[in-house]
Amino acid sequence: MDKKLTVELISVGTEILMGNIINTNAAFLAEECVKLGLSCYYQDVVGDNRQRLTATLKMAIDRSDIVILGGGLGPTQDDLTKEVAAECMGCELVMDEESKAAIAEYFEKIGKTPTDNNWKQAMMPVGCTVMPNHNGTAPGCIITKNDKHVILLPGPPEELKLMFKESVEPYLRSIMPGIIYSKTVKICGIGESKAETMIRDLIDAQTNPTIATYAKTGEVHIRVSALAEDEQSAKKLTKPIVKELKERFDNSIYTTEEDVTLEQSVVDLIIGNELTVGTVESCTGGLLAARLINVPGVSDAFKQGFITYSNKAKRKLVGVKKSTLEKYGAVSKQTAMEMAAGLASVAKCDIAVATTGIAGPDGGTAEKPVGLVYIACSVCGRVTVKEHHFSGDRQKIRNNTVTAALNLMRQSLLEYFSEKTFGKK
Repeated sequence: MDKKLTVELISVGTEILMGNIINTNAAFLAEECVKLGLSCYYQDVVGDNRQRLTATLKMAIDRSDIVILGGGLGPTQDDLTKEVAAECMGCELVMDEESKAAIAEYFEKIGKTPTDNNWKQAMMPVGCTVMPNHNGTAPGCIITKNDKHVILLPGPPEELKLMFKESVEPYLRSIMPGIIYSKTVKICGIGESKAETMIRDLIDAQTNPTIATYAKTGEVHIRVSALAEDEQSAKKLTKPIVKELKERFDNSIYTTEEDVTLEQSVVDLIIGNELTVGTVESCTGGLLAARLINVPGVSDAFKQGFITYSNKAKRKLVGVKKSTLEKYGAVSKQTAMEMAAGLASVAKCDIAVATTGIAGPDGGTAEKPVGLVYIACSVCGRVTVKEHHFSGDRQKIRNNTVTAALNLMRQSLLEYFSEKTFGKK
């Protein structure tokens, strides 16, 4: 039970080739296919050209078990995906009455009249499985022949994603040679290169399950995937690997749940222990508060957030001393600590986190270069401050600062709970 099906992705559209739009569909499809245990060795982008699309699709069919095409299912003459796919798979196109009725219903619902070319979208390859489009007019389809599976999806991301989840994912699961079960170990505070070094022996020895690392902004995710005849057997295969990862990374792991974010894990710690939190931000300008507020239920814990971009705001809103700013500067350990302590006092919150730094591209000096950031976290009066040196453009520095701030909050809380014998969560 170790054979994996291969999948190839083809994105259709001249606008993608020209850089007019970002190809988010390919990223989505690739990630979803990996979760299902498919091996993806090739991705292609082809313009709205019949000859080039035909050549690309024929090659994909020849070398891959499954080919997923996104785009080119519209009503205009340059939407050629379905016609090319039918030709390559040896199928004729015929009118699908259910799809035609769905298109008519869609236009009636929005109060418009379909044009003649809209019915082109209801023409389907003979013998295919039609996939309804609940977000638009273009239905998708699955053509299967000689153990090859060609899957056609509409191009608009909101249509493609919904159709994949509703129709494609169940179909792919049904043709898999076994069950794929994956567990994701999410790590913060350790870089990708160090994380990979720490598990190099596991990676080198991998067979089934497989181990893959993914770098995120300030995080590393390690996905352990096993292929077996049933889910229970697959879970048993992943269990010892996940246990070993927990032993090696310890508190750097913030979750092993796929849908839990770093901010969710922090908010869970805060709410679970009936604490309150506030933020005071300089270089991040509200990004930290926004990440926390994205978590449902955080209103039970989040008390207040300040953006103190100027020295005057730091003094007026959270009581940073003028002498501290004059002696050490706005970007300093001392200022960050006073920002956090001042916020805790003003907002009367249990946890107060402060960020101050130089996001660039200007403002850096030899002593304080662009990317220098100080983050302070006060937990029930105990203040911890960390110095960071981030690289990249302004947005990357700010995003990395937010991730580091969330991680500092989490680590500070775990240390506090341990000392107070609250226990780790």
